[in-house]
Order: sequence, then structure tokens, then C-alpha cells
Amino acid sequence: MPFVIARLLAVFAMQIQAIVVAWQIYEITGDPLSLAWVGLAQFLPMLFLLMPAGDLIDRYSRKLILALSWAGAAGCSGILLWLTARGEHEPGWFYGALVLYGCSRAFIGPALQSLLPQIVPRDQLAQAIAANSTIMRTATILGPVLGGVLYAVGGGELTYAICLVCFAGGLLLLSRVPVLYAEAMQITETSGWQRFTAGLHFIRTRPIILGTISLDLFAVLLGGVVALLPIYASDVLHVGPEGLGILRSAMAVGEICVGLYLSARPFNSNVGRTMFIAVAIFGVANLVFALSTLFWLSFVALLIAGAADMVSVYIRSALIQFSTPDAMRGRVNAVNMLFIGSSNELGNFRAGTSAAWFGAVPAALIGAFCTLGVVAGWAAGFRTLRQVDRFEDASPESRTARS
Repeated sequence: MPFVIARLLAVFAMQIQAIVVAWQIYEITGDPLSLAWVGLAQFLPMLFLLMPAGDLIDRYSRKLILALSWAGAAGCSGILLWLTARGEHEPGWFYGALVLYGCSRAFIGPALQSLLPQIVPRDQLAQAIAANSTIMRTATILGPVLGGVLYAVGGGELTYAICLVCFAGGLLLLSRVPVLYAEAMQITETSGWQRFTAGLHFIRTRPIILGTISLDLFAVLLGGVVALLPIYASDVLHVGPEGLGILRSAMAVGEICVGLYLSARPFNSNVGRTMFIAVAIFGVANLVFALSTLFWLSFVALLIAGAADMVSVYIRSALIQFSTPDAMRGRVNAVNMLFIGSSNELGNFRAGTSAAWFGAVPAALIGAFCTLGVVAGWAAGFRTLRQVDRFEDASPESRTARS
């Protein structure tokens, strides 16, 4: 329980800070391009540091690295609080703080994913993954709402102070989390380059891991419709900003409902085939959304897409954890986080450019068909992944994982 609350506090702080700093910089500059710089300032450090972060996570205490990362994020909240309190109007200082924040985030994601198997027994790992995914998604939804309210009530100073307190509370609770299931470090490579290439070689030679990570990358990269929602709300469904807010919440509602169900009643059979079916349902739901001109049907389609995505996330996360030995988890989870971040960022870029070239509806249709094509191609090309029955079958010791 301390770990769950600690992670919830940290995620809330991250989500609140993300929405408030973007709003604050836009207030200062009045330039929409400044929002692009906000995202870039955080993404580029993550892009360059994720692989070194994975290496360090595999060599040193993951709990300590996570604590230091949260402390770094708290320090960025403190810098933003100080800049706001002094009335700073030069956006460069805020971008600098966000670069430091991006450096911390490069370690937070892989450290969290790699630490979980060290504090949860193996037979409860899948259930813990479902619970943590639900917590993450809930905080992702409620955090920006809370951040907007706090900023309206007390401005940036109050908001950043609360973020600082949340990070501090997360650190205090994390210190009470026992690490009971850590395995002895077994890294034999001597140089950083050897450790880096060993991680890539491990992923490349494990069909279950490579197929799982790449399926998510290309399905979201080619088939995501979130970036198109403003166009659909305005020009296709004619529902205005209120309808846009409801549409944006639809996938999250589906994800949270399924996540809560899986937290209480996790399943562990036919997991490979179920993951492919879930991604296919995600593609079909996006196809229905692309063709729909009815608001209620569009909402239901996005709700189903979110539910299917949560099933995929649950299976994908568990397969990666069960397929990876503890000594390699930092590097594997770093690559996974890099793929997730790239698919989201580049997926929005793909959707936007496709809509500019072909129109919103054709762009959504193309994306949905591409997702279904990816599912068919990966199901044929990664037979080992498709045939995984139980999560334990994906472990490095099993015959299935070695084939």
C-alpha cells in the first residue's frame, strides 16, 4: 500500500505540473509555438537518457534511483515555484527547468516498472500491474483537472507548492517500501556499450518481448485517433468544446473500468491470443469511430477502444515483466518506455499530417486499417507470442521463451 500511494502522489504531481506549466508559459508568451517547446524540452532529455537510465537501473538499487528521480522532479517543482514567486517572464528559464524535469522522467518510468517485480511476489505480479495501470490512468485524467482548479484558485505558486509536497510525500512513503524479491545482480559486460548492446540483443532474440513492444509501437503510431478528436468534435459531430471533453474522456472511462475489473479478477490463460484480439478490437473500434456521424456511437466506439487498450496494456506489461530476467529489466523497460513515448508523440504527428493531407475522416480510416494490418502481420510473424498461454510460459526458463 505505501508504494501505491507513493506512486499516486508522484503521478498526480507530474500531471498537475505538466498542465500548469504549459498554461503559465502560454500566458507569458501568447504564442502557440511555445507549447511545442514545452513538450520538446521534456521529451528530448528522455529520448537521450532512457538507455543510460536503463543501464544504471540494472546496476544499482532501483528504489534509490527512483527516490533520486522523484527528488529531482521535486527540485524542478521548487525551481518553478521560485520563478513564479519572483514574477519571472522570461520563458527560457522555465524551459531550462523542464529540461531538468525531462532528465528525471527518463529514470522514473523504467525504475518504476523494474522495481515492481522486486516488491511484489511473482504470483501477484499480473494483478499488481493491472492495479498500477489503473492508478496511472486515473491520475492522468484527474491530475490536469485538479491542476486547472488549483491554478485558478491560487495561481502557480500554490500549484507548484502542492506538487512539491506530493513529491515529498511520495519519497517519504517510498522509504517505507520493503524490497523483498530482488535478485542478485548478474551483469557480466564490462563497458557501457557492451551493456547497451546486450540489452538490444536480448530484446531482438526474444520474440515475445520484441513482438509485444513493436506491436504496441506500430498499432498506436499508425492507428491512434486522439489527435483528431478536436476536428471530429467541430466538423464531423458538431458538438463543440463540451462534446470534445466528453469524447476525450471516453477512452479513459473504458480503460479505468477494465483496469478495475482486472485488478480484482486478473486472468492468466490464452494471454497471447487475447492480446492480439484486444488490439484488433481497438482497430475495429477506431474504424467505427472514423465512420460515425453520431455522437453517441462515437462515444461508445472510443469507450470500447479504451477498454481494449487496457486489456492490451495489462497483457503486454505482464509479458514483458515475466519474459525479462531481473538483471535485464532496466534496459528492457527503458526501450519499452522509449517505444511508448515515441508512439504517442509520433502518432499524434502522423494523425495531424494525415488529416492535413487527406482530411480527418480518411486519416482516421487509414489509421484503423493500418492497425488491423499490423495485427494480422504480427500474428503471422510472431507465432511464439500468439501461442503463449500463461504469463509464466514467457519466463526466460521456459521452452516457449527460448524458441
